[in-house]
Amino acid sequence: MTDTSRVRVVATSHGPLVVEESGEHGTPLILIHGNSTCRRVFQRQVRSQLSSRFRPITFDLPGHGQSADAADPMRSYTLPGLADAVVELLAKLGITEAVIMGWSLGGHIGIEMIPRFPGMMGLILTGTPPIRPGGFAEGFLNSPHFQSAGRSELSAADIDVFAGAVFGEPMEGFVLDAMARADGRFRHRLFEASRSGAGIDQRAAVEDTKVPTLVVNGATDPLINLEYVETVPYGNLWSGRCYRIRGVGHAPFWQAPTDYNLLIERFVRDVAHPGWAVAGAASHDYRMQGRQ
Repeated sequence: MTDTSRVRVVATSHGPLVVEESGEHGTPLILIHGNSTCRRVFQRQVRSQLSSRFRPITFDLPGHGQSADAADPMRSYTLPGLADAVVELLAKLGITEAVIMGWSLGGHIGIEMIPRFPGMMGLILTGTPPIRPGGFAEGFLNSPHFQSAGRSELSAADIDVFAGAVFGEPMEGFVLDAMARADGRFRHRLFEASRSGAGIDQRAAVEDTKVPTLVVNGATDPLINLEYVETVPYGNLWSGRCYRIRGVGHAPFWQAPTDYNLLIERFVRDVAHPGWAVAGAASHDYRMQGRQ
């Protein structure tokens, strides 16, 4: 937390949510964390130059971090429920326009928000394959780590393995604590709802949207199928290509924050002031793949 960050509790119909805001002015940048983690995963964005140029906002999803467990898990612990919770939170904060950045599950929530939040200025997807209903095997690699992602109860050993796959090494203590704290009903209900078809066709959503979309992943992500992610015909893919950051896995914003934040800064500035940043992004030393 920076000296200028502000933490408060916001009441929503999905339960009280703990929100941290940084920066006073500029485009709101909403950072949505992944399954069984918490808002602290974005410390290296909140404590960076992004806070002096934009208005980063992080929060703990229902059943995560310092936020309360959902009063109605059947409603809240689904992709549509989580998207509704974020849209309601933004309304409570008085935010009508924002760039949405979603990591892993957070990216799926961001896609689910496309038809729900007309003020979406841009969408950043990291660790998030936009899949069709029933298309899990297309977008994700066959990994035993996903057993933990949907399991109600996690042992200490399960948490170590899950955290290592999701966040990488060295293991961060706050990530282990967050996974131990997360409401196990969340994981079970999320996957149950997904199997039953809850939510929109996410591939169709990103193919049809006019929202500028930045896709940036770690080049060694052990969980998602990068070839699938990079061949999706996005409706408005920023700079016409997807980005990989060398030498990092599922959490490039933590493992390579300098490169990641630079790309985010260029994207947010460009969607707020079209044409500002695309040429600069293309010239930076990223490993770029995807359609051009």
